[in-house]
Amino acid sequence: MKKYVSLAMLFLLMMPFFVQAQQKSNYLNFPTVQDMYAYFRYVPGKKIISGHRGTMEQGLPENSIPAMAAVLKHTPAIFEVDPRLSKDGIPVMVHDATLDRTTTGTGKVADYTYKELKRLRLKDKQGNKTKHKINTLEEMILWAKGKTILNLDKKDLPMEMTAEIIRKHNAYAWVWVTVHNVEQAKFYLDKNPQQYLSMHIKTAKDLDTFKASGLPYDRMIVYIGPEIKESNQAMYDFFKEKGVLCMISTAPTYDKLESKAERAAKYRAVFADGATVLESDLPIEVSQAIR
Repeated sequence: MKKYVSLAMLFLLMMPFFVQAQQKSNYLNFPTVQDMYAYFRYVPGKKIISGHRGTMEQGLPENSIPAMAAVLKHTPAIFEVDPRLSKDGIPVMVHDATLDRTTTGTGKVADYTYKELKRLRLKDKQGNKTKHKINTLEEMILWAKGKTILNLDKKDLPMEMTAEIIRKHNAYAWVWVTVHNVEQAKFYLDKNPQQYLSMHIKTAKDLDTFKASGLPYDRMIVYIGPEIKESNQAMYDFFKEKGVLCMISTAPTYDKLESKAERAAKYRAVFADGATVLESDLPIEVSQAIR
């Protein structure tokens, strides 16, 4: 009997390590920038999930560390997130210019100091108050190291400030920036040639502009739009030849379909059509659909 009790106690003591090992299997950990570049080069059959604003699933608030941690229990993923400036110049993770939709506060983010913002609670997708607080960008960068990729969308942070925060943490192996045009891309690459980009190239004209820029193809993914359409094929063909991954965001389109089965069919279709990265408000659901 004592033998069985001892074994049971040993199992209970070891359980946290088993759980940690299981969770770590879903981490994306790149020791160097070059390792990260290699992982995000195109190869046939590659499928990468991007959580738009983290996730909005399981009653978790968008743009929060707890939401991203929950996703990584189910699947490896990268995350598009949204830093904004507080009144006293602290980058905080809130998508909207105003607080009303995603927090218990009201009014503009920029009208509150960080100390005031810390008193608020985040809301879930249904508008219910959660126990979670607003994260700072610095907290998120420190948490993400060795676990995932953060893709910083362009809100009201000056690009100079964004570049400096990434430089401060030497975070080039796990922090990307979203850029909407060649000028923004050049700005970040001039600051540090290793900076990885999530580049918007949605039209043939955008593509021609990028081709003429002379910018490198080996440090970016390309966002080409929110839906399956015939014109995407030319984009896929061109960028696959360059080793570049193309991303479709279903957040404004297929995520809004009524049934889980309809959404799952579209998620699978996006990958079958040629995309390699699928960005969604529902990354856990995407992972289940393509499993």
